[in-house]
Amino acid sequence: MSAPSFAVFTAIGPDRVGIVDDLAALVAARGGNIEESKMAILGGEFAAVMLVALGSAQLDSLAASLPALEQSLGLHLELKQTSKPEALRAGRPYILESVSLDTPGIVHSVTAILKQHHINIEELETMTQPAPWTGAPMFRMRATIILGPQIQVAQLKADLVRLEAEKDLDISLKPALAAPLE
Repeated sequence: MSAPSFAVFTAIGPDRVGIVDDLAALVAARGGNIEESKMAILGGEFAAVMLVALGSAQLDSLAASLPALEQSLGLHLELKQTSKPEALRAGRPYILESVSLDTPGIVHSVTAILKQHHINIEELETMTQPAPWTGAPMFRMRATIILGPQIQVAQLKADLVRLEAEKDLDISLKPALAAPLE
């Protein structure tokens, strides 16, 4: 096989047993590989985002079969060709976490500061859960970010502390460790 082509393959639809296997089978049947993926149930919908590697002809075949596959699987499917994954981006990886009562605009408030500092978000997850004892809705956000050499960590932390006070958030920013200490 020649050098693989890469695509972002997304699927969204009503949750049911077997969706992940159905999607994996589509890629495997064409000799492809799922390189990376994120999958979750959001409300009553299942959502998957996968980076797949396939031969160029197999990628074209998958793209051409999407309308029929959508019909048979009951999912909305999209395929977007992309570049080969980059090696680790230059910079210092950090984990940013926020926990607070759930109020509108938290993600925007935090990401606006990251944008102001020209910080790229590599990964972001959010969830709302009831607090122990009270059941109040608690919002949790976790982001993996890359701080370039020009980023002043002290200034970023100061801006996050200001935001904590303004929005009543609990924010932590810690370097991401490659492996746990033993």
